[in-house]
Amino acid sequence: MSAPLLQVEGIKKVFSVGGSLHKTLIHAVNGISFTVAPGETLGIVGESGCGKSTVGRLILRLMELTEGEIYFDGRSLSGMKSRELNSFRRHLQCVFQDPYASLNPRMPVGRAIAEPMVVHDKIRWKEALERAGELLVTVGLSRESAALYPHEFSGGQRQRIAIARALALKPKLIVADEAVSALDVSIQAQIVNLLTELQAKTNVSYLFISHNLSIVRHISDRVAVMYLGKIVELADKNPLYDSPRHPYTQALLSSVPEPDAEHSRERIILQGEVPNAARPPSGCAFHPRCPFVRDKCRAEEPRLREVGARHYASCHFIEEAQYTN
Repeated sequence: MSAPLLQVEGIKKVFSVGGSLHKTLIHAVNGISFTVAPGETLGIVGESGCGKSTVGRLILRLMELTEGEIYFDGRSLSGMKSRELNSFRRHLQCVFQDPYASLNPRMPVGRAIAEPMVVHDKIRWKEALERAGELLVTVGLSRESAALYPHEFSGGQRQRIAIARALALKPKLIVADEAVSALDVSIQAQIVNLLTELQAKTNVSYLFISHNLSIVRHISDRVAVMYLGKIVELADKNPLYDSPRHPYTQALLSSVPEPDAEHSRERIILQGEVPNAARPPSGCAFHPRCPFVRDKCRAEEPRLREVGARHYASCHFIEEAQYTN
């Protein structure tokens, strides 16, 4: 088995909110670990506020770690200084939820795609613009569209432009953070299929962050489920979707509509609200909402352990704590 392209080890991100007299610490990401292999797609899912977008920003070094290590291609990202990191960023690219916010409204899209190549590859603008036109064709747009501005495109077209820009430097990993959530359903399918086709051609890896469980299953090889800053289940996509082991994952997947009514899951309605990250519960973070809670769950935090082949879950009573359809 090849060495992982991305290796995340026990990363934490703590935000300090408030003044010096009333400072509150929020544990947005609280000690998670995972790997991404070359050419693999790892999906990260969870409710809003679970920390999944923060994980993506930490990997991109848009935020600094509070604790832990991130290794990319065998090198520590957290230990890189500014100059070294700037030259290394070509291998790590991103596609965000709102492409209009990430594109310069005063710059033609061809120039926006070409600029990273001029900066990193040190090539002339003429050559960079030619390659930008080729990338636009690759993502399903015309060469002529390079002269247009972001406001002249639809949302789906702008996301294609964002993908073209992410591909400009031939990265090894792309972090796609809610990259299709703002698009119409038909356009979502087109973008996901485009990402899949590009991965087959370039062997790029994806960290695909989304709350859309159906899309995550379609595009991912493995899936990590996050809850209140922690990974509660991690497995290959088919075992996780077909036989979820953690009670939270089971409840989450029960909300996914099934086209075949005879094989649909019973809807599981969780009681209570997601706990405040500033005051996380003791023991298992899920215990205030778990119908299978026991005294040990309130007192002791479960570790992420192997419960099947390449299947990990963090629950003290994984065999007993199972919903039945």
